[in-house]
Amino acid sequence: MTAATRGADPSGGKPLLTTAAIGASCLAFVVIGALQALYGPAIPALRAEYGISPAVAGLSLSAHFVGALLGVLLYHLLRGRLNNRVLLGGSYVLMAVGAAVFVSAPGWALALTGTFVIGLGFGGIDYGLNRLFAVGFGHRSTAMLNLLNGHFGIGAIAGPALIGRLGADSYPEIFLGAGVISLLILATLGGVAAREPDPAPAEAAGAGGARVLPIIAGFIGIYVLHVAIETGVGGWEPTHLEAVGYGAATAATATSAYWAAMTIGRFVAAPISLRLPAPTILLVCCLGTAGFLLLATVPALAPYAYLGVGLMIAPIFPTCLPWLNRAVPGVAAAGAYVIAASMIGGVAFPPLLGAVIDTMEVRTVPLLLFLLAVVCGALSLWLRRNAPDPGAAPAAPRDPAGKESATAR
Repeated sequence: MTAATRGADPSGGKPLLTTAAIGASCLAFVVIGALQALYGPAIPALRAEYGISPAVAGLSLSAHFVGALLGVLLYHLLRGRLNNRVLLGGSYVLMAVGAAVFVSAPGWALALTGTFVIGLGFGGIDYGLNRLFAVGFGHRSTAMLNLLNGHFGIGAIAGPALIGRLGADSYPEIFLGAGVISLLILATLGGVAAREPDPAPAEAAGAGGARVLPIIAGFIGIYVLHVAIETGVGGWEPTHLEAVGYGAATAATATSAYWAAMTIGRFVAAPISLRLPAPTILLVCCLGTAGFLLLATVPALAPYAYLGVGLMIAPIFPTCLPWLNRAVPGVAAAGAYVIAASMIGGVAFPPLLGAVIDTMEVRTVPLLLFLLAVVCGALSLWLRRNAPDPGAAPAAPRDPAGKESATAR
């Protein structure tokens, strides 16, 4: 494994992540993906145990996301005082402690506190590892981030599948198992660099003071909109498919396929990102997402179109983060802003979309999401022109005969 693949300091120093730390990071994303996806399947057991309504039981996910948002912001605020090992280690411990509190709480208020603490750790891990992968692999950062976030999808699929196989009453054991794995990952933190290198003085100037804020705002817009589309499809696809004539079982299967397609899309995007620059990938993904959402308005094509949406939207989150860091390298908070914005979008847009649908009809879901994708595409065009990627994947050198040089590999 080359230094660049291990996570070498782009400035030529020691690797930011050893091979073992990279593997542990991927495992950590499987864990956080599973935890986020477990709350919904656990609701029947939570209702029975605490005697609460479905809406009250759903507050477990809300508390988790509030904690995650604060976890991102706290990690960023503490980066100047504490090193990566301490912050990541604290995040893993918080997840484990929160899981233990959640499953052993005698009352609902304490159980909610547990999910909030899980969220604090979740946010720190999400932000901390995404940032390390975004700055630690040079032009391979986009590929590595797609791989990392692909493992989140594996967890999001595996968690509900596990609780479906074992039963909702098994949620305490599954949450505790996730907490134990989090503690075991602590043993690999020695392979994580204490701190990332400071940007070179020329880089720290970024894109110029007058242009930095609009560029960051553009990326925030991309993140908010793509998460709105992602959660909008995940939340409303079953209802839309049933409204246009599909059975409940078919609608549920199609929705599961959509989430699986998102996971596959990230693994597929990893090698592609080594050949194509981030602005091109983003533009293609936004246009592809819009196109498939438009196809979803045709009832006969809808289940397959949603599958296409999952494939196209998957690379956006991991592709934009390294590009953002390269576009405004002197703004350390930029990554925290966009990750926090993505979490806000995931919480705020589903009820907003529901309110709009209440005034119209559920058949308009793909059209409404198509309009968001069009705006996302417009923002991607603006960023392509105003924040060109200085770290785009280099083209492979060619010999005089026009063939790729073997050294490029």
